[in-house]
Amino acid sequence: MLNRLSVKQVKNGLKEKRFSSLEVTKACLDAIRKTDEKLHSFVTVSEEEALRDAKNADEKISKGEDAPLQGIPLAIKDNFLTKGIRTTASSKILDEFMPTYDATVVLKLKDAGMVILGKTNMDAWAHGSSTETSDYGATRNPWDISKLPGGSSGGSAAAVAAHQTIAAIGSETAGSIRQPASWCGVVGLKPTYGRVSRYGIVAMGSSLDSAGPITKTVEDSALILSVLAGKDPKDATTSPLKLKLKIESDIKGLRIGVSPQYFINGIDPEVESGVKNAVKTFKELGAEIKELELFDPNYAIDVYTIIQRSEVSSNLARYDGIRFGKDRSYFGEEAKRRIMLGTYALSSGYYDQYYNKAQKVRAIIIEDFRKAFEKVDVIIAPTSPSLPLPVGSTKDSSMFGELADVLVEPSSIAGLSGINIPVGFSSSGLPIGAQIIGPQFQENAILGFAKSFEENTQNAAWRKNEPSFTEVSKGKPNL
Repeated sequence: MLNRLSVKQVKNGLKEKRFSSLEVTKACLDAIRKTDEKLHSFVTVSEEEALRDAKNADEKISKGEDAPLQGIPLAIKDNFLTKGIRTTASSKILDEFMPTYDATVVLKLKDAGMVILGKTNMDAWAHGSSTETSDYGATRNPWDISKLPGGSSGGSAAAVAAHQTIAAIGSETAGSIRQPASWCGVVGLKPTYGRVSRYGIVAMGSSLDSAGPITKTVEDSALILSVLAGKDPKDATTSPLKLKLKIESDIKGLRIGVSPQYFINGIDPEVESGVKNAVKTFKELGAEIKELELFDPNYAIDVYTIIQRSEVSSNLARYDGIRFGKDRSYFGEEAKRRIMLGTYALSSGYYDQYYNKAQKVRAIIIEDFRKAFEKVDVIIAPTSPSLPLPVGSTKDSSMFGELADVLVEPSSIAGLSGINIPVGFSSSGLPIGAQIIGPQFQENAILGFAKSFEENTQNAAWRKNEPSFTEVSKGKPNL
């Protein structure tokens, strides 16, 4: 089925006129219709817009026009503003909100020829790591619908894993691209903070938020990043440094750092062995493995909690029912908790005790990574300490997200580049992911290591695994 193809495969097929964008788009929409009632990856499906965009793309292709993503169907996380398409951030406050302009990310994707399938489900306001805090119901993991897909970009990751879309866009504040990519067995790229514009994204933590792709292959992520990256005059935090993608998959002689601190107490044994086996593969490919003593990631929980809650309390202050959507009584429990804690941390008498101190520890974490990257080219660690957890795991756990994201929070706090890659499966058939962390603005490095692993494990038995939900597209009614 065409919806099972990668971005590169669709791009080549359209160029060679083996199929049309309309056919690919219809295949994705058909997969959504057949599976989303139980997966619930989408909040809004923009079928009319998708079919229109696909027809327009086919006309341009027939005239010989080309663009990086011409005619390729993508799904967009529902915290990116989309002109004329409902944007809710999975909160009922914005249930009827219709943006009048596109986020810079969306505008760039449209200029690149994207076909927009719809808006994917997420934790409300991106507050969470499960997609259970969505006001529109939880997304389920395509590998086992009794399990969570991760979050907050859970809808995007699940949609890619279930082949409802060719690729998707997510956002990460501390793990929200990499963690759901890990739990759903796909590739999730978090660019350096400032590499991609935040303009038009419903803000959570303004000093942390990063937009990036969730894809089926490393090469697809690189292609989409090349479209998204760049200075934006509407976002002062974007960097003027140009992205010059040159992915070298030959890693002989390059140095990989492995820190025992990232194999924390309580880590799932199968996750630990899966990631360590991946490290062995890198060693076999010629990389030099060096043990590093890194700052204990558990300290990042405290730092992230204070900084993120403080920035949440500021960012959500605008949602007062006057300019945007409904009044504040529609906030969910998780949003209320974060607003209250953030307001407390920023209040008179507590700012120095909490927020200011957290920023000082943040500086220590940044410096710790800087010193580490003097010794190694990249760092490899588990993305998540656990396998996908059962639906309902977040109930009565106010710190679920921070604990689930403990291994990705330090690099997000430091604004580093990072990517999740699938490295195998557990005995119960659940995906295991490893993260590759690189210095700021060194996406080439992490993509090179990721591509090397992907290329050299193509024939591994676990690569043939498919979520049961994709079987629907082949006519096997196993829902």
